[in-house]
Amino acid sequence: MSEIIHSIGRRKTSVARIYLTKGKGKITVNERDYNEYFATGILRTIVRQPFGVITPEAQVHDVEAVISGGGIKGQAEALRLAIARALVKENPENKPLLRAAELLTRDPRMVERKKPGQKKARKRFQFTKR
Repeated sequence: MSEIIHSIGRRKTSVARIYLTKGKGKITVNERDYNEYFATGILRTIVRQPFGVITPEAQVHDVEAVISGGGIKGQAEALRLAIARALVKENPENKPLLRAAELLTRDPRMVERKKPGQKKARKRFQFTKR
């Protein structure tokens, strides 16, 4: 039995939990093929990005992902981070390559909270002088 590597990636409010195993390169997201789950080519490219950085002989991995929360782009970027982290766990020699491609950095940007007494996070109610 091959080794299963568990990893987590986050982006905005999306959380991707993945299980990486040696295989044929199949990516499954929420029990669906990733081509079906991510409709556009750009999102598919984002998901496959970590595999493009590492050496070709190390690219034969199966990914089983469970993604929740956020929008479709945030989910794709969370999955990308999870895959990159799992590849580092599998082989620490991948870390400099993935770090150089900026695939191991967690994007900290989140939606700013709405404050009381205001319309939105920064927008205020209209001020009347008289």
